[in-house]
Amino acid sequence: MNVTIKEVAKLANVSPSTVSRVIADSPKISEETKKNVYKAMETLKYRPNAIARSLANRSTRTLGIILPSNDENLFNNPFFIQAMKGISIYAQKKGYYIMYTHSGNENDSLNIVMDYINSKWVDGIILLTAMENDKCISYLKKSNSPFVVIGRPESTQDTLWVDNDNFQAMYSVVNYLIDKGHNSIGFIGGPHQYNVTKDRLDGYKRSLDIHGITVDEKMIMSVTDFSETCGYEAMKELMTHKTPTAVVTTDDLIAYGVLKVIKENKDLDIEVVGFNNTPLASYQTPPLSSVDINAEKLGYYAAKLLIEKLEKVEGTVNHYIVETKLIERESTGIAE
Repeated sequence: MNVTIKEVAKLANVSPSTVSRVIADSPKISEETKKNVYKAMETLKYRPNAIARSLANRSTRTLGIILPSNDENLFNNPFFIQAMKGISIYAQKKGYYIMYTHSGNENDSLNIVMDYINSKWVDGIILLTAMENDKCISYLKKSNSPFVVIGRPESTQDTLWVDNDNFQAMYSVVNYLIDKGHNSIGFIGGPHQYNVTKDRLDGYKRSLDIHGITVDEKMIMSVTDFSETCGYEAMKELMTHKTPTAVVTTDDLIAYGVLKVIKENKDLDIEVVGFNNTPLASYQTPPLSSVDINAEKLGYYAAKLLIEKLEKVEGTVNHYIVETKLIERESTGIAE
């Protein structure tokens, strides 16, 4: 009976992908691990054939992308389109292809990552989000697989990542509103498990604190999805507690829902600021001020980091912080 890689992996107490890398003589595997795997191969009399060696050493020149949304949400949220454009520009320049798959939740994403790695369809993976206790990041680290994250991972050690300074970006937005005379500012953020939501909420709270404004937890809302519907419902709920003079959101799509509530109540005079500076922001009534996060550049540098790792480019950094800019547009919101 033929011995399989899985049997070797079990005896050596490593993953099957690690056995494959040992067969390929990968420099990423420690000498101690290689010795354990070779010992298991000898004990089980496992002999990789020439085809197996060829497959283990083969480069697909393909990057795998996990899109944390369905088709409908993807095309409603320009962030993903813009980030993918940046990824594609750099990948094409370096002769790499893109393979992407949608996921409905974190467990779906993990299954996709495992399929990508175990099937050897891709050389590396780009994650478009970073979560608290992120299962995908944890698996990729344990399997010693090349990957990069768009977003700040909880642990930045030994991880490639690209992001904005989301704390500073939101801190600056709230400072801007306070300087205009607002002292009652609501916050509507995306799903709380995303690190980007946490960082922007911290920036919001710090700005209020620095200016001596008490943080009112009832003025802070968290939605389950980056959508106009969720923004609309969150704004309605926030106003059952208090009507703010300004509202900051962590995404333009959420801000569109906030603006819808304001339009339905014509006597409201509330200034709204979003994030991502989506193309439709300037066509809102009133036009929406928004923070441009340079999503295309985020994607571009994510692909750059990953490909440089795959090609073993020396002297490269492990992360990039991409600049942001508040795009001010005319608003009816005037603090009294």
